[in-house]
Amino acid sequence: MTIDIDQVRSDTPGVQSVLHFNNAGSALPPQPVTDALIDYLQAEATFGGYETAASRADDLAGVYTAASELVGGDPGNWAYVESATRAWNAAFSALRFSPGDRVLTTRAEYPSNMAGLLRAKELQGIEIEVIPDDKHGQLDIDALESMIDGRTRLVSVTHIPTQGGLVNPVAAVGELLRDSSVLFQVDACQSVGQLPVNVDELGCDILSFTGRKFVRGPRGTGMVWVNDAALNQMGNPAGVDMSGSDWSAPMEIAPHPKASRFQPFETFFAGKVGLAVALRYTTKIGIDHIAERNLHLAESLRSGLQKLSGVSVHDKGEHQGALVTFAVEGVTAPEVKHTLGARSINVSVTDASSARLDFPERGLTELVRASPHYYNNDDEIARFVTAVADLSS
Repeated sequence: MTIDIDQVRSDTPGVQSVLHFNNAGSALPPQPVTDALIDYLQAEATFGGYETAASRADDLAGVYTAASELVGGDPGNWAYVESATRAWNAAFSALRFSPGDRVLTTRAEYPSNMAGLLRAKELQGIEIEVIPDDKHGQLDIDALESMIDGRTRLVSVTHIPTQGGLVNPVAAVGELLRDSSVLFQVDACQSVGQLPVNVDELGCDILSFTGRKFVRGPRGTGMVWVNDAALNQMGNPAGVDMSGSDWSAPMEIAPHPKASRFQPFETFFAGKVGLAVALRYTTKIGIDHIAERNLHLAESLRSGLQKLSGVSVHDKGEHQGALVTFAVEGVTAPEVKHTLGARSINVSVTDASSARLDFPERGLTELVRASPHYYNNDDEIARFVTAVADLSS
């Protein structure tokens, strides 16, 4: 069975208006997701917010089973929050570190995750060390193994970074850490919905993702999964409220035993229903089929850009995903984005402020980021390459 691209594009009204290669920013949602959002919001406007949440409890709870079906893990170990940043930090902030505990991270770490790490350094005295890259530009597994010692508490890895097509070898990290006491946290905000990702197979303890990117869900949605072993080492997360904890005594707040401790009382309820629909839509199409098509589209796009005079492609890694970064000689990245936007082509710009551990070492300041997804087609690849060729000439 292959993907019915005509049906998928029919489900995606946005393809009639734009050539959308900004899926790593926020993908075009399929119509069933938009319908679910509108339906829930209309119910809130008609019957009231609390009342709608009570009557649609089963639909709201469906997001946990939908995440479990696509990404693995027990539904009770999943929590719904407002974003991937909130998801990552909710889990990380619940860990209790001692001064001198070491956290190992990668050159591809997200800036918002680094902010959380640096806050823990400031408040709890952790030591942050960066794992070197190997010859392919991905995290070096051998170097990681040599860095682990008795003070190492956590390894934090971004699966696919914001600034390029690199796919870090997270499964190899999980295998290395599987029998150790070191916790393994994965930021999968760019990989869930793009590639097969399964928490049980990766061997991670914590995993977070967003709804708006390759899952094709609503903005303002995200999820975090934490296994029982990690939960047992956690206290209350930053921002805990009475949805995730109990005021058990006048001077005591007790976190819920499972992942619900990370969830705020007030959240995007319509988005929760919409995200469940998006996750099921992805599962129905088949993540293996999606990954295969994404690989084809990304390779076609890279190949086309590499053939253009004055255009350089800057993706790292032995394996590369559907984020394609490039530069056009003599034209700034914002200018490329603006000019393509005038032709109804959506891309993004990634710069050194999002890649302080990576871009300076490579002599880069900014790149254009084009990120196709399975609903895009070969005609759009050709149209995109032609548009960039016009710029480069």
